[in-house]
Amino acid sequence: MIAAAIVAGPMLLAALVVGLIVGVLQAATQVNEASISYVSKLLVISATFIVLGSWTLRQLVDYTSRTIASITEVTR
Repeated sequence: MIAAAIVAGPMLLAALVVGLIVGVLQAATQVNEASISYVSKLLVISATFIVLGSWTLRQLVDYTSRTIASITEVTR
């Protein structure tokens, strides 16, 4: 559960910040177009994944290695 939060956290945080900024700007300008919010979140999440992709993969590989290594301890 913690590994999922560590891996997904940066992307969720980026989407939250962008969604909040776009929402405030849309409310201020009274533009209610859903595609603006969707596209901006998609671009930011993609950029975050590109920047943090190797770190994310390393975290997942480490978690998988620890899980497989601990199978023998659990089955005893």
